[in-house]
Amino acid sequence: MYAIIETGGKQYKVQEGDVVFVEKLDAVEGNEVNFDKILALATEKGLEVGMPYIKDASVNAKVLNHGKEKKIIVFKYKAKKNYKRKQGHRQPYTKVQIEKINV
Repeated sequence: MYAIIETGGKQYKVQEGDVVFVEKLDAVEGNEVNFDKILALATEKGLEVGMPYIKDASVNAKVLNHGKEKKIIVFKYKAKKNYKRKQGHRQPYTKVQIEKINV
């Protein structure tokens, strides 16, 4: 059984026991979070697709930790114009473990 959830403007395919890196959530490490925006749900009976979400379905997950991704460099340059800009960025994330898919 798997579910497709939406959080932070992105979609994730999750199963029970999966560890997923999602956009940073406002939750304390060790607490449980509940994802209620379920786009699709695959069970033994078949695939159920929501319009846009499935009612009475949710995914419970445990927050493992928070962190930042590897640094990416944003470099802008225009030839022969003496224009250079260098900037770095580290995207924050929340690491969660999927515990249960509720139908």
